[in-house]
Amino acid sequence: MGAAAALRGLPAANLLCAASVVLSAAVPPLLWDGFAVLGTHPAWLCACSASLGALSVVLHGLRPRQAPRRSSLAHKISRFLKCCIYFFMSCILFHAIIVLYGAPLIESVTETFLFSVLLSTFTTLQCLCVLGPNIQAWIRVFSKNGAMSVWESSLQITTMCTILGAWFGAFPIPLDWDRPWQVWPISCSLGATFGYVAGLIIAPLWIHWNRKQLTYKSR
Repeated sequence: MGAAAALRGLPAANLLCAASVVLSAAVPPLLWDGFAVLGTHPAWLCACSASLGALSVVLHGLRPRQAPRRSSLAHKISRFLKCCIYFFMSCILFHAIIVLYGAPLIESVTETFLFSVLLSTFTTLQCLCVLGPNIQAWIRVFSKNGAMSVWESSLQITTMCTILGAWFGAFPIPLDWDRPWQVWPISCSLGATFGYVAGLIIAPLWIHWNRKQLTYKSR
């Protein structure tokens, strides 16, 4: 896909991803009496991760690739299993990092793990969809000036915004405000979600604004 076509396709794809996040909060209450983002937060974490994850796989599965290569069924199955392993490892790694940063080790372990799944959906799953299970490509993209396509630049921005959003979301937790959204990990997961959606909006705008300075070398 050329850069011009990607510039046209990126905003639409990002808009769909943002819509799936919004719908994960708007649709379940119509089907489940008592569902609420704050009141049944673990359920919302599952709904948001599942809806965005499914949409991301479909979107990037349909996206045209450069120089598509034919591969055997065994290779496709191996690649799929490797992606699943990478995603699970990402959830475990995020969980460990969150605990090291002060999250409860034993209490709220389910909520902490579901929060790590949400972070992995916003970051690792997007890397797997765009780059595949290729660690060297991940390192290249997240190094300075490492992006080689519009999609990779967007991946950089959304990942950074997600992590920053989760970090800023932790600030209100120790404050003595006694608000429902201060319960772990609501403010962090909402911060990560707002950060991810902000990244989806910022990425096409930033890429369009800097399109003359961006030069993507071929792989």
